[in-house]
Amino acid sequence: MIRPLRTALMVAIVALPLTACGGRGNKSVANADLAASKVTTIGVNAYLWRASLDTLSFMPLLQTDSNGGVIVTDWYVNPQIPTERMKVTVSILDQDLRADALRVAALREVNRGGQWITAPVQAATTQKLEDIILTKARDLRRASITG
Repeated sequence: MIRPLRTALMVAIVALPLTACGGRGNKSVANADLAASKVTTIGVNAYLWRASLDTLSFMPLLQTDSNGGVIVTDWYVNPQIPTERMKVTVSILDQDLRADALRVAALREVNRGGQWITAPVQAATTQKLEDIILTKARDLRRASITG
């Protein structure tokens, strides 16, 4: 589901032992360290990233970019409302855990006569998603500090 993240993690695991090879002052060791750090760090706040993925885990993911901080879901049809579908885009804009570092956008369509037609999304829907993500991110941060 999250192939780019899994691939980056595998590359980091393979590259990490290579950093221990060679002597001091060896430029290849320094380059390997740099490569490993680039692979294992993301460009946005890790708590917001993890919380966003957790919050949207029930929806199929279309695109994830941890460096750019963008998560795009595919259309999701709630089994209890089969005539309606949603698509969500989460943008994480900063490395700090702040409310203004998160932006959620949603698209909604309703099925009328077998055809999907664009419908308005209530502003409360995206606000609620942002609140859920921010709360989860703060909980993750708190748990990492205390535990």
